[in-house]
Amino acid sequence: MTRNYDLICIGMALVDSIIKGFNPKPISAAGYRAASGDLHIGGEAVNEALAASKLGMRTAILCTLGMDTAGDMVEDGLKKYGVDPSLIVKNADHSTPVTTMLVNDDGTRMSITNRSHKYNFHPERYTDCFSQTRAITLGSLFRAPFDDPAIIHDVLTAAKESGVMIFADTKIPNFRALTLSDISESLPLIDYITPNEDEGKCYTGKETPEEMADVFLSFGVQNVIIKLGSKGCYLKNNEHEIMLPAFPIEAVDSTGAGDNFIAAFASELIRGSNVEDALMFASACGAICTTAIGAGTALTDRQQVETFLTKTQPQSR
Repeated sequence: MTRNYDLICIGMALVDSIIKGFNPKPISAAGYRAASGDLHIGGEAVNEALAASKLGMRTAILCTLGMDTAGDMVEDGLKKYGVDPSLIVKNADHSTPVTTMLVNDDGTRMSITNRSHKYNFHPERYTDCFSQTRAITLGSLFRAPFDDPAIIHDVLTAAKESGVMIFADTKIPNFRALTLSDISESLPLIDYITPNEDEGKCYTGKETPEEMADVFLSFGVQNVIIKLGSKGCYLKNNEHEIMLPAFPIEAVDSTGAGDNFIAAFASELIRGSNVEDALMFASACGAICTTAIGAGTALTDRQQVETFLTKTQPQSR
């Protein structure tokens, strides 16, 4: 079977209003200052699609956009970097979400969402396209549209029936809360799941990455990667485990680092790399992402990552 795409990224598409260096002390009755303010296209599926396309993958995105200025901005940005927009669903009744991101000096951030993030998108209605791809990413489990157990199961079942690899990132819920038990019938269909440390604690109630991974594995997930930020990442499956230290970098903005990570990891496995090499490459992409404001700013192409890997080694444990 001919596959037109290497990767289809499914999930949230939006515009990020990124404010860095916000000073909570008012300068007037209704005025505040910040170091900078920028607009960037974002959302998990957008960030993943941009990263995968920059890394040379034939990439499409399955998402919904409002018929508005923010939606036009997202679509134009995707096209600019070679992401196929033909699977985008336009929705005249729902505005494109806009997220306000407050970024701290150390690169950590807080986000402000609104009800437009809880949109009525049904990717399970468009699974015919799965026969045209080698892999899909879910960006992200526990956030719309993947905060509905029926939608999750229908999408993953269709992907498995099409012989597609499934990569699932996670987020802490912002509207509808689910537990692992709520989606227990779907979890065994996932090839790789990539929660960060906070998400791992939230869903498993455990404190160490080893314990977190064991909980996900007990639900049938094939491979678990716990992203540990400045401490690196940890992979475990039923046969072996890998602890990879982080790369030493000067973090500016961590927005989208996890999305770049999963897109890079999926891309490398699709290329035929082994798991350890794919993990190293993905960790480098995540590190590079944090060196500039915005999820899709710092990463440029595969050569950039290869050069980074020749010059930079993970920190000693």
